[in-house]
Amino acid sequence: MLARLASASLRGLDAEPVQVEVDLSRGLPAWSMVGLAEAAVREARDRVRSAVLNAGFEFPLRRITVNLSPADRRKDGTHFDLNVAIGLLMASGQLRIQGDPPFMVGELALDGRMNPVRGVLPLALFARDQGFDTLIVPPDNADEAVIVKGLTVVPAQSLLDVVKHLSGKATLPAAEAVHVETDVGGVPDMADIRGQQQARRAIEIAAAGRHNLLMIGPPGVGKTMLARRMCGVLPPLGLEQRLEVSRIYSICGDGSRHPLSAVPPFRAPHHTASDAAIIGGGTLPRPGEVSRAHLGLLFLDELAEFRRQVLEVLRQPLEDGRVCIARAAEALEYPADFQLVAAMNPCPCGYLGHPRRPCGCSPTQIRRYRQRISGPLLERIDLQVQVPPVDKEELTRMQPGEPSAVVASRVEAARAIQGNRLGDGRCNASMSTRELERFARPDDDGSRMLDAAMERFGLSARTYHRVIKVARTIADLEGCEQVAASHIAEALQYREDTA
Repeated sequence: MLARLASASLRGLDAEPVQVEVDLSRGLPAWSMVGLAEAAVREARDRVRSAVLNAGFEFPLRRITVNLSPADRRKDGTHFDLNVAIGLLMASGQLRIQGDPPFMVGELALDGRMNPVRGVLPLALFARDQGFDTLIVPPDNADEAVIVKGLTVVPAQSLLDVVKHLSGKATLPAAEAVHVETDVGGVPDMADIRGQQQARRAIEIAAAGRHNLLMIGPPGVGKTMLARRMCGVLPPLGLEQRLEVSRIYSICGDGSRHPLSAVPPFRAPHHTASDAAIIGGGTLPRPGEVSRAHLGLLFLDELAEFRRQVLEVLRQPLEDGRVCIARAAEALEYPADFQLVAAMNPCPCGYLGHPRRPCGCSPTQIRRYRQRISGPLLERIDLQVQVPPVDKEELTRMQPGEPSAVVASRVEAARAIQGNRLGDGRCNASMSTRELERFARPDDDGSRMLDAAMERFGLSARTYHRVIKVARTIADLEGCEQVAASHIAEALQYREDTA
């Protein structure tokens, strides 16, 4: 007999249709799986056999052929297990279903339990778009799948529960909708920061305009503390944005983030990370840290300790907001619209310019240290701020700083101005040259100041435009329609090449 069930294969952030066909024929007992199945899919043979037997069913001693159609597209993942097992029971006559079976995903343990799988959210979106009204998933994937509206999600504990549900002997309850998380209660507060007024101001400007930020200062001055509190001043993600971010985490099988969390992602990879870990890659390309930080922050602590090759691969995603991973078999594109926040020491020992601790580095060591970061990458970082040691009186006074909620209100007001001006929720950092000429032209004094800076410091065209973008954001924070000389002056202060 032959059984057919609908399934899907993950391709980037989307899913494409796959038909799971199970055929039993005469001949010596054998198992054959065709259809360009990867190792994890082929190993379903042993998982399904043990799960079927331990669930109390008979494993047919026939020639078993499992086909994953279309046969010219690679299939990866363990979510085909449940479909193969149900197809085997249908083909052997041990399970009879009225009508077409629902859409099902799940990995089977040897005792028949349902284990969670990755990519449930794009699979659920695919099932809904294909007209399915019911989706059977492992219990640990239910909170993720229930996000998709218009789809009844049925969590099942085991293969036996699925069989009873499909045969009508029992009815599994549907999962309830999850609560939408919109607060930022788990994000550290800016009130914890003592002093560092210029760095706090740079954080606010960067958050308001989605500008990339680099903080340079000795160890222990609060660079990492500032970066980790930046998510608390960013506007919460909208529903569509949350779904977009959740799809990436679902593809990665990363359950560290709530599927409907409104807090922008914050990723902080270690400086020993490879370029494949940062950008993404593998035999079957998976998203990297730049994609997991989509619509959020990518924090690179100890920036100069990252390998130069790793840093250089960031240049294109910083400009394009997406990354294309090409392999011999296929090329996949993932979103990577992240905001870069980085921190580094001024020299190898970290104490260059420190008011109380001497620096023991030679000029050659300092030059080599700073040359690890290329000029083109630095040009793409709008704000480059020095973070000095905290004054002893400010530290011991224990006076709390301005809380994140107050800063967030100003950031949200500036974002609203930019959204009305540019549309589609865009920010000043993404303005084109034509939009700069239309919306960010400085006044006469500001133009003269900018021309003088160009002449004195030899700024590139990219740096020139980024200074204007930062000045436009400063003006928006102050509610000014015109970019003035004071805004240009402050924007120039946040550039190492104008120091």
